[in-house]
Amino acid sequence: MLLSGILSAEEPAHIGSRRELFIDDWMIGSLDGARQELHHPVPQEIAITYDAPAEGNISYYVRILKDGDLYRMYYRGAHHDWSKGKVTHQVVCYAESDDAIHWRKSDLGLFEFNGSKKNNIVWTGTGAHNFSPFLDTNPQCKTDEKFKALGSGKGGLYAFASADGIHWRLLTDKPVITKGAFDSQNLAFWDEHRQEYVDFHRGFTNKVRAIMTCTSDDFVNWTPPKFIDIKNSPPQHLYTNATIAYPRAPHLFLAFPKRFVPSRKAAWHPDPKNNHSGVSDGVLMTSRDGMHWNRWDEAFLRPGQNRERWWQRNNHIAWGITTTPSPLPGHVPELSLYAIENYYVGPCRLRRFTLRQDGFVSINAPFTGGEMTTRLITFDGSQGKDKTPVELELNLSTSAAGSVKCELLDAEGQPLPGFSIKESEEFYGDELDHVMTWKGKSDLSQFAGKPIRVRFVLKDADLYSLRFRNGE
Repeated sequence: MLLSGILSAEEPAHIGSRRELFIDDWMIGSLDGARQELHHPVPQEIAITYDAPAEGNISYYVRILKDGDLYRMYYRGAHHDWSKGKVTHQVVCYAESDDAIHWRKSDLGLFEFNGSKKNNIVWTGTGAHNFSPFLDTNPQCKTDEKFKALGSGKGGLYAFASADGIHWRLLTDKPVITKGAFDSQNLAFWDEHRQEYVDFHRGFTNKVRAIMTCTSDDFVNWTPPKFIDIKNSPPQHLYTNATIAYPRAPHLFLAFPKRFVPSRKAAWHPDPKNNHSGVSDGVLMTSRDGMHWNRWDEAFLRPGQNRERWWQRNNHIAWGITTTPSPLPGHVPELSLYAIENYYVGPCRLRRFTLRQDGFVSINAPFTGGEMTTRLITFDGSQGKDKTPVELELNLSTSAAGSVKCELLDAEGQPLPGFSIKESEEFYGDELDHVMTWKGKSDLSQFAGKPIRVRFVLKDADLYSLRFRNGE
């Protein structure tokens, strides 16, 4: 578990109007009877089965991204022939979706496979083992480089570019990142919050699979890679990383490594000699700078009861999270994540999982009640005649008998007049964007720029995120 308790916050932290999640201790000043609770994605349907001729039982390293109204999926099409003990082919395959739930493979006619160009292959050769694309949102991006990618080859990671996400080319004939161990899903993207390209790729430290990072201004020239710092967690094999800047709070990095436990194996593994040991699951890591990370050592995604998910190298969480409609009447859209299953046995397939928006970690209190007080913070807002209302927006859920109340405290910890617990509404329900009120008042603009804390009193409830909504 992450550490809880009192954090020293003598100087106020400015959060502006951004959304803050409780995925780490950064927003927490104190906990009393409440705790941080890790939540888990719920399995849904099979999103896609990799059963085309150019795919196979070790199709892997899936990347899902949104491009306007279109969802794009890239993955390694590959097959392991158990009778010959070798991989027969590795190519980059492509699929599309209009809703991130139902996927289609198109005959692109670009590359020949088994004597035919009737397939969905978008790249072969250098980088095909772990080709990992992204949509470049850098304002200075060239129009013919709207899509970029990294893929491993001789000597390191190579840079690729494409105007349409289908037709790809190498940007350079030499690797752009050479320090590391690249047999993994190595990835990079434009970090809008920090205004630079960031990379996360595999390295080894003391014979343990680990994660390295570096940055770049132009995607070709990179800083020397360094190992990320995962404080307070023991060394564990992190096979992939699937790092994103969370779209609803892009100043936060979330990563979903596949944790590999090589000392364990399933007796029913398809290898006749059972030489391929190791089982794996998915874990959650969070960071605010890309270098220093918190890892939840409890699994975020367990293998579950599906026997094939207990074979080695399954439960790889795809790189990319989407927002999809809920099939339940009256429910708001939810997050969709995707994970590999039936690896090695085949045909390999990708299952969709769902999670509440911001629903990775909550401040949870039992029926007996609990409290959480934030660190000292300041938020944005205008003053005077033309001031814009500022409201406290919460993502929260209670039971029918539960509740959430809150108050604003000054820097000395005293309730602000008119905004105390006694004047707070008693919320019960389940909303992503509830605006708190105090005797019907919601406008907090008078406190903009002033150091405050927010104290929450919860009963059988979960608080997932907050923000001071400013004129939105």
